[in-house]
Amino acid sequence: MARRRSLETSAVSQRMNLRRRRQIAWSVLAACAVLGGGWLLRMDYARAISTDVLDLVPTGERDPELALVRELASEAEARTMLFVLAAADGRPPPLEAAARFAAALKRSPAFREAIPLADPASRDAAGRTLFELRMALLFPRWLQAREQSGTRVSGEPIEAARDAAARLKRFVASPDALAFQDLIPADPLLLLPDAIEQMKAALPLVQGSGDGSANGRIWGQLADSPLSEAGQAPAFAAIEHATAEVRAAFPGLIVSFTGVNRFAAASRARIEREVSWLNVLSLTAVLAVAAIFIRGVHRALHLLPVVAFAVLGAWVATTMVFPRVHIVVFVLGALLTGVAIDYGFYLYMQPPAGPGEDYWAKVRRLLKPLLASCFTTVVGFALLLLSDLPLIRQLGLFVGVGLLCALAAAVIYFSTVRNPFLNAREFRLGQAFTPAVRRKLRWTLSLTWLVAVAGLGRVTWRDDIRELEIPSATLKADDARIRAQFGDGGDRTVYLTYGATFDEARGALDKFAAWLRGRAEFGNLAPLIPTRAEFEHAVQFARHEPQFPKGLAAALEREGFAAAEFEPFFEAYRAFSRSESAVLDAAVERLHQALTGPPGLLWHRGPRVNWFVTVARTAPGEAPPASMQTVAASQLQSLNRLFANYRRSALRLSLAGLALVGLGVFLTYGVRDGIRIFAIPCGACLGIFGVFGWIGHPLNLFHLLGAFLGVCLTHNYSIFSATSAYRREPPPVSVRLSALTTAASFGVLALSGIPVVRALGITVSTMVVAALCVIELEHLGALGERREAK
Repeated sequence: MARRRSLETSAVSQRMNLRRRRQIAWSVLAACAVLGGGWLLRMDYARAISTDVLDLVPTGERDPELALVRELASEAEARTMLFVLAAADGRPPPLEAAARFAAALKRSPAFREAIPLADPASRDAAGRTLFELRMALLFPRWLQAREQSGTRVSGEPIEAARDAAARLKRFVASPDALAFQDLIPADPLLLLPDAIEQMKAALPLVQGSGDGSANGRIWGQLADSPLSEAGQAPAFAAIEHATAEVRAAFPGLIVSFTGVNRFAAASRARIEREVSWLNVLSLTAVLAVAAIFIRGVHRALHLLPVVAFAVLGAWVATTMVFPRVHIVVFVLGALLTGVAIDYGFYLYMQPPAGPGEDYWAKVRRLLKPLLASCFTTVVGFALLLLSDLPLIRQLGLFVGVGLLCALAAAVIYFSTVRNPFLNAREFRLGQAFTPAVRRKLRWTLSLTWLVAVAGLGRVTWRDDIRELEIPSATLKADDARIRAQFGDGGDRTVYLTYGATFDEARGALDKFAAWLRGRAEFGNLAPLIPTRAEFEHAVQFARHEPQFPKGLAAALEREGFAAAEFEPFFEAYRAFSRSESAVLDAAVERLHQALTGPPGLLWHRGPRVNWFVTVARTAPGEAPPASMQTVAASQLQSLNRLFANYRRSALRLSLAGLALVGLGVFLTYGVRDGIRIFAIPCGACLGIFGVFGWIGHPLNLFHLLGAFLGVCLTHNYSIFSATSAYRREPPPVSVRLSALTTAASFGVLALSGIPVVRALGITVSTMVVAALCVIELEHLGALGERREAK
């Protein structure tokens, strides 16, 4: 009777303890859910989540080439859209169709500019501005060319004046003079016709040929970044509206277009879809594996809150710390489904030490392996926060905070469960083999590992920025076809000549042009813009060589012209002689405003960086000398090189992180046991990389990150298995289940359309499976024997 009363009292006490635990636990979890959910609900996802590859490059990148590529790609160049219009029969449409289409685009707030390349209006406006600035911009270049050729520009006889008059006589007799007949009295040196002739040779490299197909080519520039929502959906709507409007007058009109925003929108849509199905499929795979091991599958649903709070905490922390997070981080975040569940498995599937063991007593008993596995992994990922690469910092924070939240959520949530023990089916696995068979399997595994490790010498690295995006063959084909009509046939090389100041960049441009001349056909704005030294020299010449205008007037008279007709030129010459240095700055700014369309992209003036663009066809293979401050602006090659640099940086951080993880294991379990525990993850990593080397599969930054994550995960399994090995027990079923669910969730990532996500999934899943095989073959059995001997 007394025993029955004691049991009833104990049951009541347990119910009261459970009720009190539930009240506290649910209050804490509900508060976290409300706060985290509230943060995510008020977040501007369009601004906070990026699909821009350039957001992976630090804004403070010190490499001049990469800084130039980033700024060029994020400003006018990236906002460019190219349009090709065609009639229903495929031939170029009338110019009126292109003009109407461009006008419709310009009426939309989504477009800053739209120019039909066959319309001479923009070229005429730029020509008028250049004519008004001819003395400040073109005369210094004319004078420099004469002096460099050895033509006398002063003294008697003034050869330059004589040659200019004779050339003018020949010019006025040519058909080309009709277009300039009103300008010749103010330009007897033919400054403007010469400049236009030089630019005619360069412009086809920039905007394509000027044949009849130009009627259908339109150059447009977006008002907003093409990587933002404002530069995508509104622009596409404006294009649809313009197409419908013009088709009303020109039925059957065909409109093709390309631009960065088209790629960005397609990539964003596909990645967003992938985030959804990856998470759903990952969760499904985890539950499917769990169903194989767990008797009461419905009770496995208790693991879902652990995963949910881990992902919630990771999202909230990452978006709070980083104002803009790349969407790839959240794609990789699908891995938390398989990682965060580890602590839930271990805590939920450990049987009580005895009848009536209190929940918190069980937690205290398991606390050492839980904290050792969690904190050492978190410390390793925390080191990634020191990386220069934003993506690595974001991923380090996402995973680190997610694991801390998973451990905290598991401990708190299972305090609310009446019976916090999940019974599992028994699978003997490695224990089903006899000791002799296990020894043979271990020898076979060891020999296989030695062969695999030999492949490390064959490992190659290839970092390709394109592997961060889902490839679209159709979009790429359209882009190549359209750009070919604008002069980009794939044989062009773009060079950026940069400088801290505009004058420095302009001076370097002449050096580069001298180096490139004779090596390739090229075009830039050098004929239109003098250097500061050329301008000041020309001003001094005009002030101190009064004989030049007199000699020119005399030479014109001898060629049959009336010198008085050229008074507009002589007046402009006298005004130029009074110029100050600021005149050049004002002239350059006016010309920059007048140049629209593709020529406007050939230079940039800014407070931090200045550059000139040179477009070359069949460029030489060697790079320009460093003294010319010129780089080949291959955005792909530059960013690939950047990622290779950051891979090396990530390797150093990963090694430091693994050293800390190993140190934590050694401090917790001792050096001898710690080495055996840590040998499993490290051995699995080296073996898998060796296999990649043997099969010739190139590795990249994300294989390295996957290896780091795989080592951290498999070291958890080693720790949990060591606890059982000390008791001479087989690996706990929670380790098997955890490893297999992790392999399943990362195996799902291997199905991703994003190559780098696929690389990370394959690396981690194979490492986990390899480590589990070692654990099942009693690699840690000796620990239990040695501990028993002690």
